[in-house]
Amino acid sequence: MNEKRILEELNVSRETLARLEIFEQVIKKWNPKINLVSKSSLELLWSRHIADSVQVFRCVDSPDHWVDIGSGGGFPGLIVAILAADEAPEMKTTLIESDQRKSAFLRTAARECGAKVTVISKRIEKADPQNAKVLSARALADLALLLEYAEQHLAAGGTALFPKGGSWKKEVDNARQRWRFDAEPVKSLTEQEAVILKIKGVARV
Repeated sequence: MNEKRILEELNVSRETLARLEIFEQVIKKWNPKINLVSKSSLELLWSRHIADSVQVFRCVDSPDHWVDIGSGGGFPGLIVAILAADEAPEMKTTLIESDQRKSAFLRTAARECGAKVTVISKRIEKADPQNAKVLSARALADLALLLEYAEQHLAAGGTALFPKGGSWKKEVDNARQRWRFDAEPVKSLTEQEAVILKIKGVARV
């Protein structure tokens, strides 16, 4: 199967695809030094990581400020910024990543791909509140902890987007012991049992 074929379903333009191909080269150059993704999943970069991030971007209309927390190898935050470079050039994208080496990677990759980002090299809970219209995080923490971060960084009326695997219903049930929120599961195109949780109205019980 062509690894990039799924991007056609997600309406990725030729210009954006060119930027993503540059990103592919940058992450392959940096990965042996700082282990951004596992070696096995690097071979599935387009379907496992890039397309997975593109579908997160497609869950909402482009906001004025998108904040990605625990950005690591750039998923989904840097991919969001690359898409925004062609589709929503006025959108501000902020990446929060405490690891200094990963922060350096994010800045380098954004520059080489022609994407505008602000990288905050702090722990998520130590960063100033971001007032994000959209907050995203992938493979970072369980939902209850993610909602704590949302309480700090999400604007009133904003939307949180959290990709989750097959146990997402259990995470939602557990989180409801401490939080009130509306959750809409959006079926993943890249993994059969997975969803993207589209969350609004976060408040403590």
